[in-house]
Amino acid sequence: MADKLTIVDIARLAGVSKATVSRVINQKPDVDPETRERILQIMADAGFVPSIAATGLAGRSRLLGVLVPSLSWPFIGEIMRGVAEMIATSPYELVLYCITHPHDGTSIFERILETRLTSGLLAILPGELTDHLHALYAQGFPVVMIDDQGHPTQLPWIGSDNHQGAYAATQHLIQLGHRRIGFIMGPERYRCSMERYEGFVQALHDHNLSIDPALILSGNFEPASGRAGAEQFLALAEPPTAIFASNDEMACGVIACAEARGVRVPDELAVVGFDDIPFPIPWQSTLTTVRQPFFEMGQRGLKQLLQLISASNRRQGATPVLPATDSAKAAPLRIQLPTQLIVRESCGAALPQSAAARHR
Repeated sequence: MADKLTIVDIARLAGVSKATVSRVINQKPDVDPETRERILQIMADAGFVPSIAATGLAGRSRLLGVLVPSLSWPFIGEIMRGVAEMIATSPYELVLYCITHPHDGTSIFERILETRLTSGLLAILPGELTDHLHALYAQGFPVVMIDDQGHPTQLPWIGSDNHQGAYAATQHLIQLGHRRIGFIMGPERYRCSMERYEGFVQALHDHNLSIDPALILSGNFEPASGRAGAEQFLALAEPPTAIFASNDEMACGVIACAEARGVRVPDELAVVGFDDIPFPIPWQSTLTTVRQPFFEMGQRGLKQLLQLISASNRRQGATPVLPATDSAKAAPLRIQLPTQLIVRESCGAALPQSAAARHR
């Protein structure tokens, strides 16, 4: 009947309160050493294994929650691979919360608060659920966000340096000799879209190139909008010699449009994307792009969460489950990881001489 024993049973056998047993299970320091040893001995003799729920009620769950949007999103797997590698070095296990519809968020957050099964939450692209995360964080619940696209908040955040990545891609095209560069933005409601646009504009400015409004269009991160943008650009009396699309899927739409119109990539049109998504897409092996560090984002996000939990345990007077290498307070609240320009065939080694002569 050992598997049927509860904390109440252990408390009765030890002659102590349920709260005392709970403090021992959760490694609280405020228990008399002799009492602690007696309770641990009884638990060992009885083969008692604390349930996850029991330890969670005391705020010392060995579970961490990970909140993700649809698992079909191409970069979620790579982020989760980074999370999994970091969790393997800790005593924790993961609970996955998948948001398939916006209204799912409310019930999930209610469950997190009611059960307290997890010691913290890593939220990947939470979007409209950020307000719920603020409510959790305000109650002292450790929360870290990965790549949230809203305005910066006090919640710890891990993401990539979109501005730097877009600047590097634009500068590369300029160094190849391009002067008329079309740019297809992502949705303006996403912060990454604006940061990539700002990086593009900054690169033009730093190389004394004027901004032509006709060469800047809005897209929605879908291939169709990349194709539509390329149609507009290539219909201009003076079309661009290069197009920088704000993500890989739109860049594929650009290449599809070019092929349909008989425009050779990269001989007549250079194309650059952004993301280097770890997911098969047309022309992926030839697409010059900006690689986001999705794997590292997962690692750093989970590491930051573990540090927050460790710091929280210390403040509560508990023995930390995981020794923190840095103070959570000293760690930056907003960590931007560097991106990497991946040069492949779609941008071309140099602007063809005939095109260079036309657009000087």
